[in-house]
Amino acid sequence: MNPMAPPPADAIAAVTHPQPYGWYATLRAGPALVFDPGLRLWIASRADIVQQALADPALRVRPTAEPVPAAIAGAPAGELFARLVRMNDGAAHASLKPAMQMGLAALDLREAHAQALRLARSMSGLPLPALCLGLPVRVIAHLLGFADEALAPLDAWTVDFVACLSPLSTPAQLDQASAAAEALLTRFEALVAIESTREGSLVDSVRRRAPDCMPRALLANLVGLLSQSCEAGAGLLGNSLLALAREPGLRRRVGTRWSLLPELVAEVARHDPAVHNTRRFVAAPTRLGGIELKPGDALLLVLAAANRDPALNPAPATFELMRPERRSLGFGHGPHACPGQVLACTIAAAALEALLTDGLDTDRLAARGWRFRPSVNARVPIFD
Repeated sequence: MNPMAPPPADAIAAVTHPQPYGWYATLRAGPALVFDPGLRLWIASRADIVQQALADPALRVRPTAEPVPAAIAGAPAGELFARLVRMNDGAAHASLKPAMQMGLAALDLREAHAQALRLARSMSGLPLPALCLGLPVRVIAHLLGFADEALAPLDAWTVDFVACLSPLSTPAQLDQASAAAEALLTRFEALVAIESTREGSLVDSVRRRAPDCMPRALLANLVGLLSQSCEAGAGLLGNSLLALAREPGLRRRVGTRWSLLPELVAEVARHDPAVHNTRRFVAAPTRLGGIELKPGDALLLVLAAANRDPALNPAPATFELMRPERRSLGFGHGPHACPGQVLACTIAAAALEALLTDGLDTDRLAARGWRFRPSVNARVPIFD
């Protein structure tokens, strides 16, 4: 990476820029909301404004006129997308959300850590980018109740499916995403149909909490657990590796004190998060940051800039392994806060333990260099 690269062109280009945080600080020091005519978006980067926007019922995850992206509307990927509680608002989606939240909350995190450690070790022969993308998916799939032999295909289909969430995807990738959506739904349908689903599995837990849920909606949101863990999990793990490579003395301080790894991951989620921004769309007139917003307006909430707001965290540019009262918006806030935050951090910490135990040299990792996976919102390093 070139730390002397010119500043990013805009808030989208900043996601994959080598060093976007100085630019974010300048953006944050300006008006509460800034309109970018090129992106046709209002940009919010201050923590207070981002939090208000995430909790404002007048702001929706999708435009009211386009609940499903036009590129996948009518395709299997679009059908799946339309049922995801994380991608939609409304009563039908809200009724399923508590079951998903309670199912995740009921997981035994010690068991999740043990399985993540085991699966990370089983993937040690894969290239590091494939491990970073695939491990979170495989751990979630195992916790859902899938057998080990099913995990690799589920991993591959999930990577294909998440392409439908990006406007950067080609028509061929969108076709692959639909094929993957069909394959995933078929596998989940078979899993849910088995009466002897592993007791204590995530599928068992969610199904018991949502007995009256429409079957197709349940299946789609179980698939959604895999897709939500893919790039976000890869970014969390990859950026944790970058922190070990770049932060002076951090690798020596951690040593083999694996109990410090959850703190490291939590600070990475604040300091250099996997998800840099999220969008909101105005469904009803509202006021934010002194600006009157009208239906049809769109906002880009720069979570990564808000995380480094001094009003949210003291000395925000400093990486503090044992930071007291750490606050982070990278997993959202308000109605659409991610219920899988603790699980995601548990998986990343276990993966770091497995990689470091196996002898991964973070100094050599830094020397070899890296780039970032093309994305409009996720910061996922790809190591050379």
